[in-house]
Amino acid sequence: MAVIAVIIPMLMLGAVLALGRYEEVLLPPVEDPEPDPVVPAP
Repeated sequence: MAVIAVIIPMLMLGAVLALGRYEEVLLPPVEDPEPDPVVPAP
């Protein structure tokens, strides 16, 4: 039972990290299509 109590959280952490990595690959970060215009200083 003690072994299960140690292994299950490690497996869950691995699953969460794997899903986070999968999400980064599946949905790349959105880039701003129109950057803010640069206004020259007077």
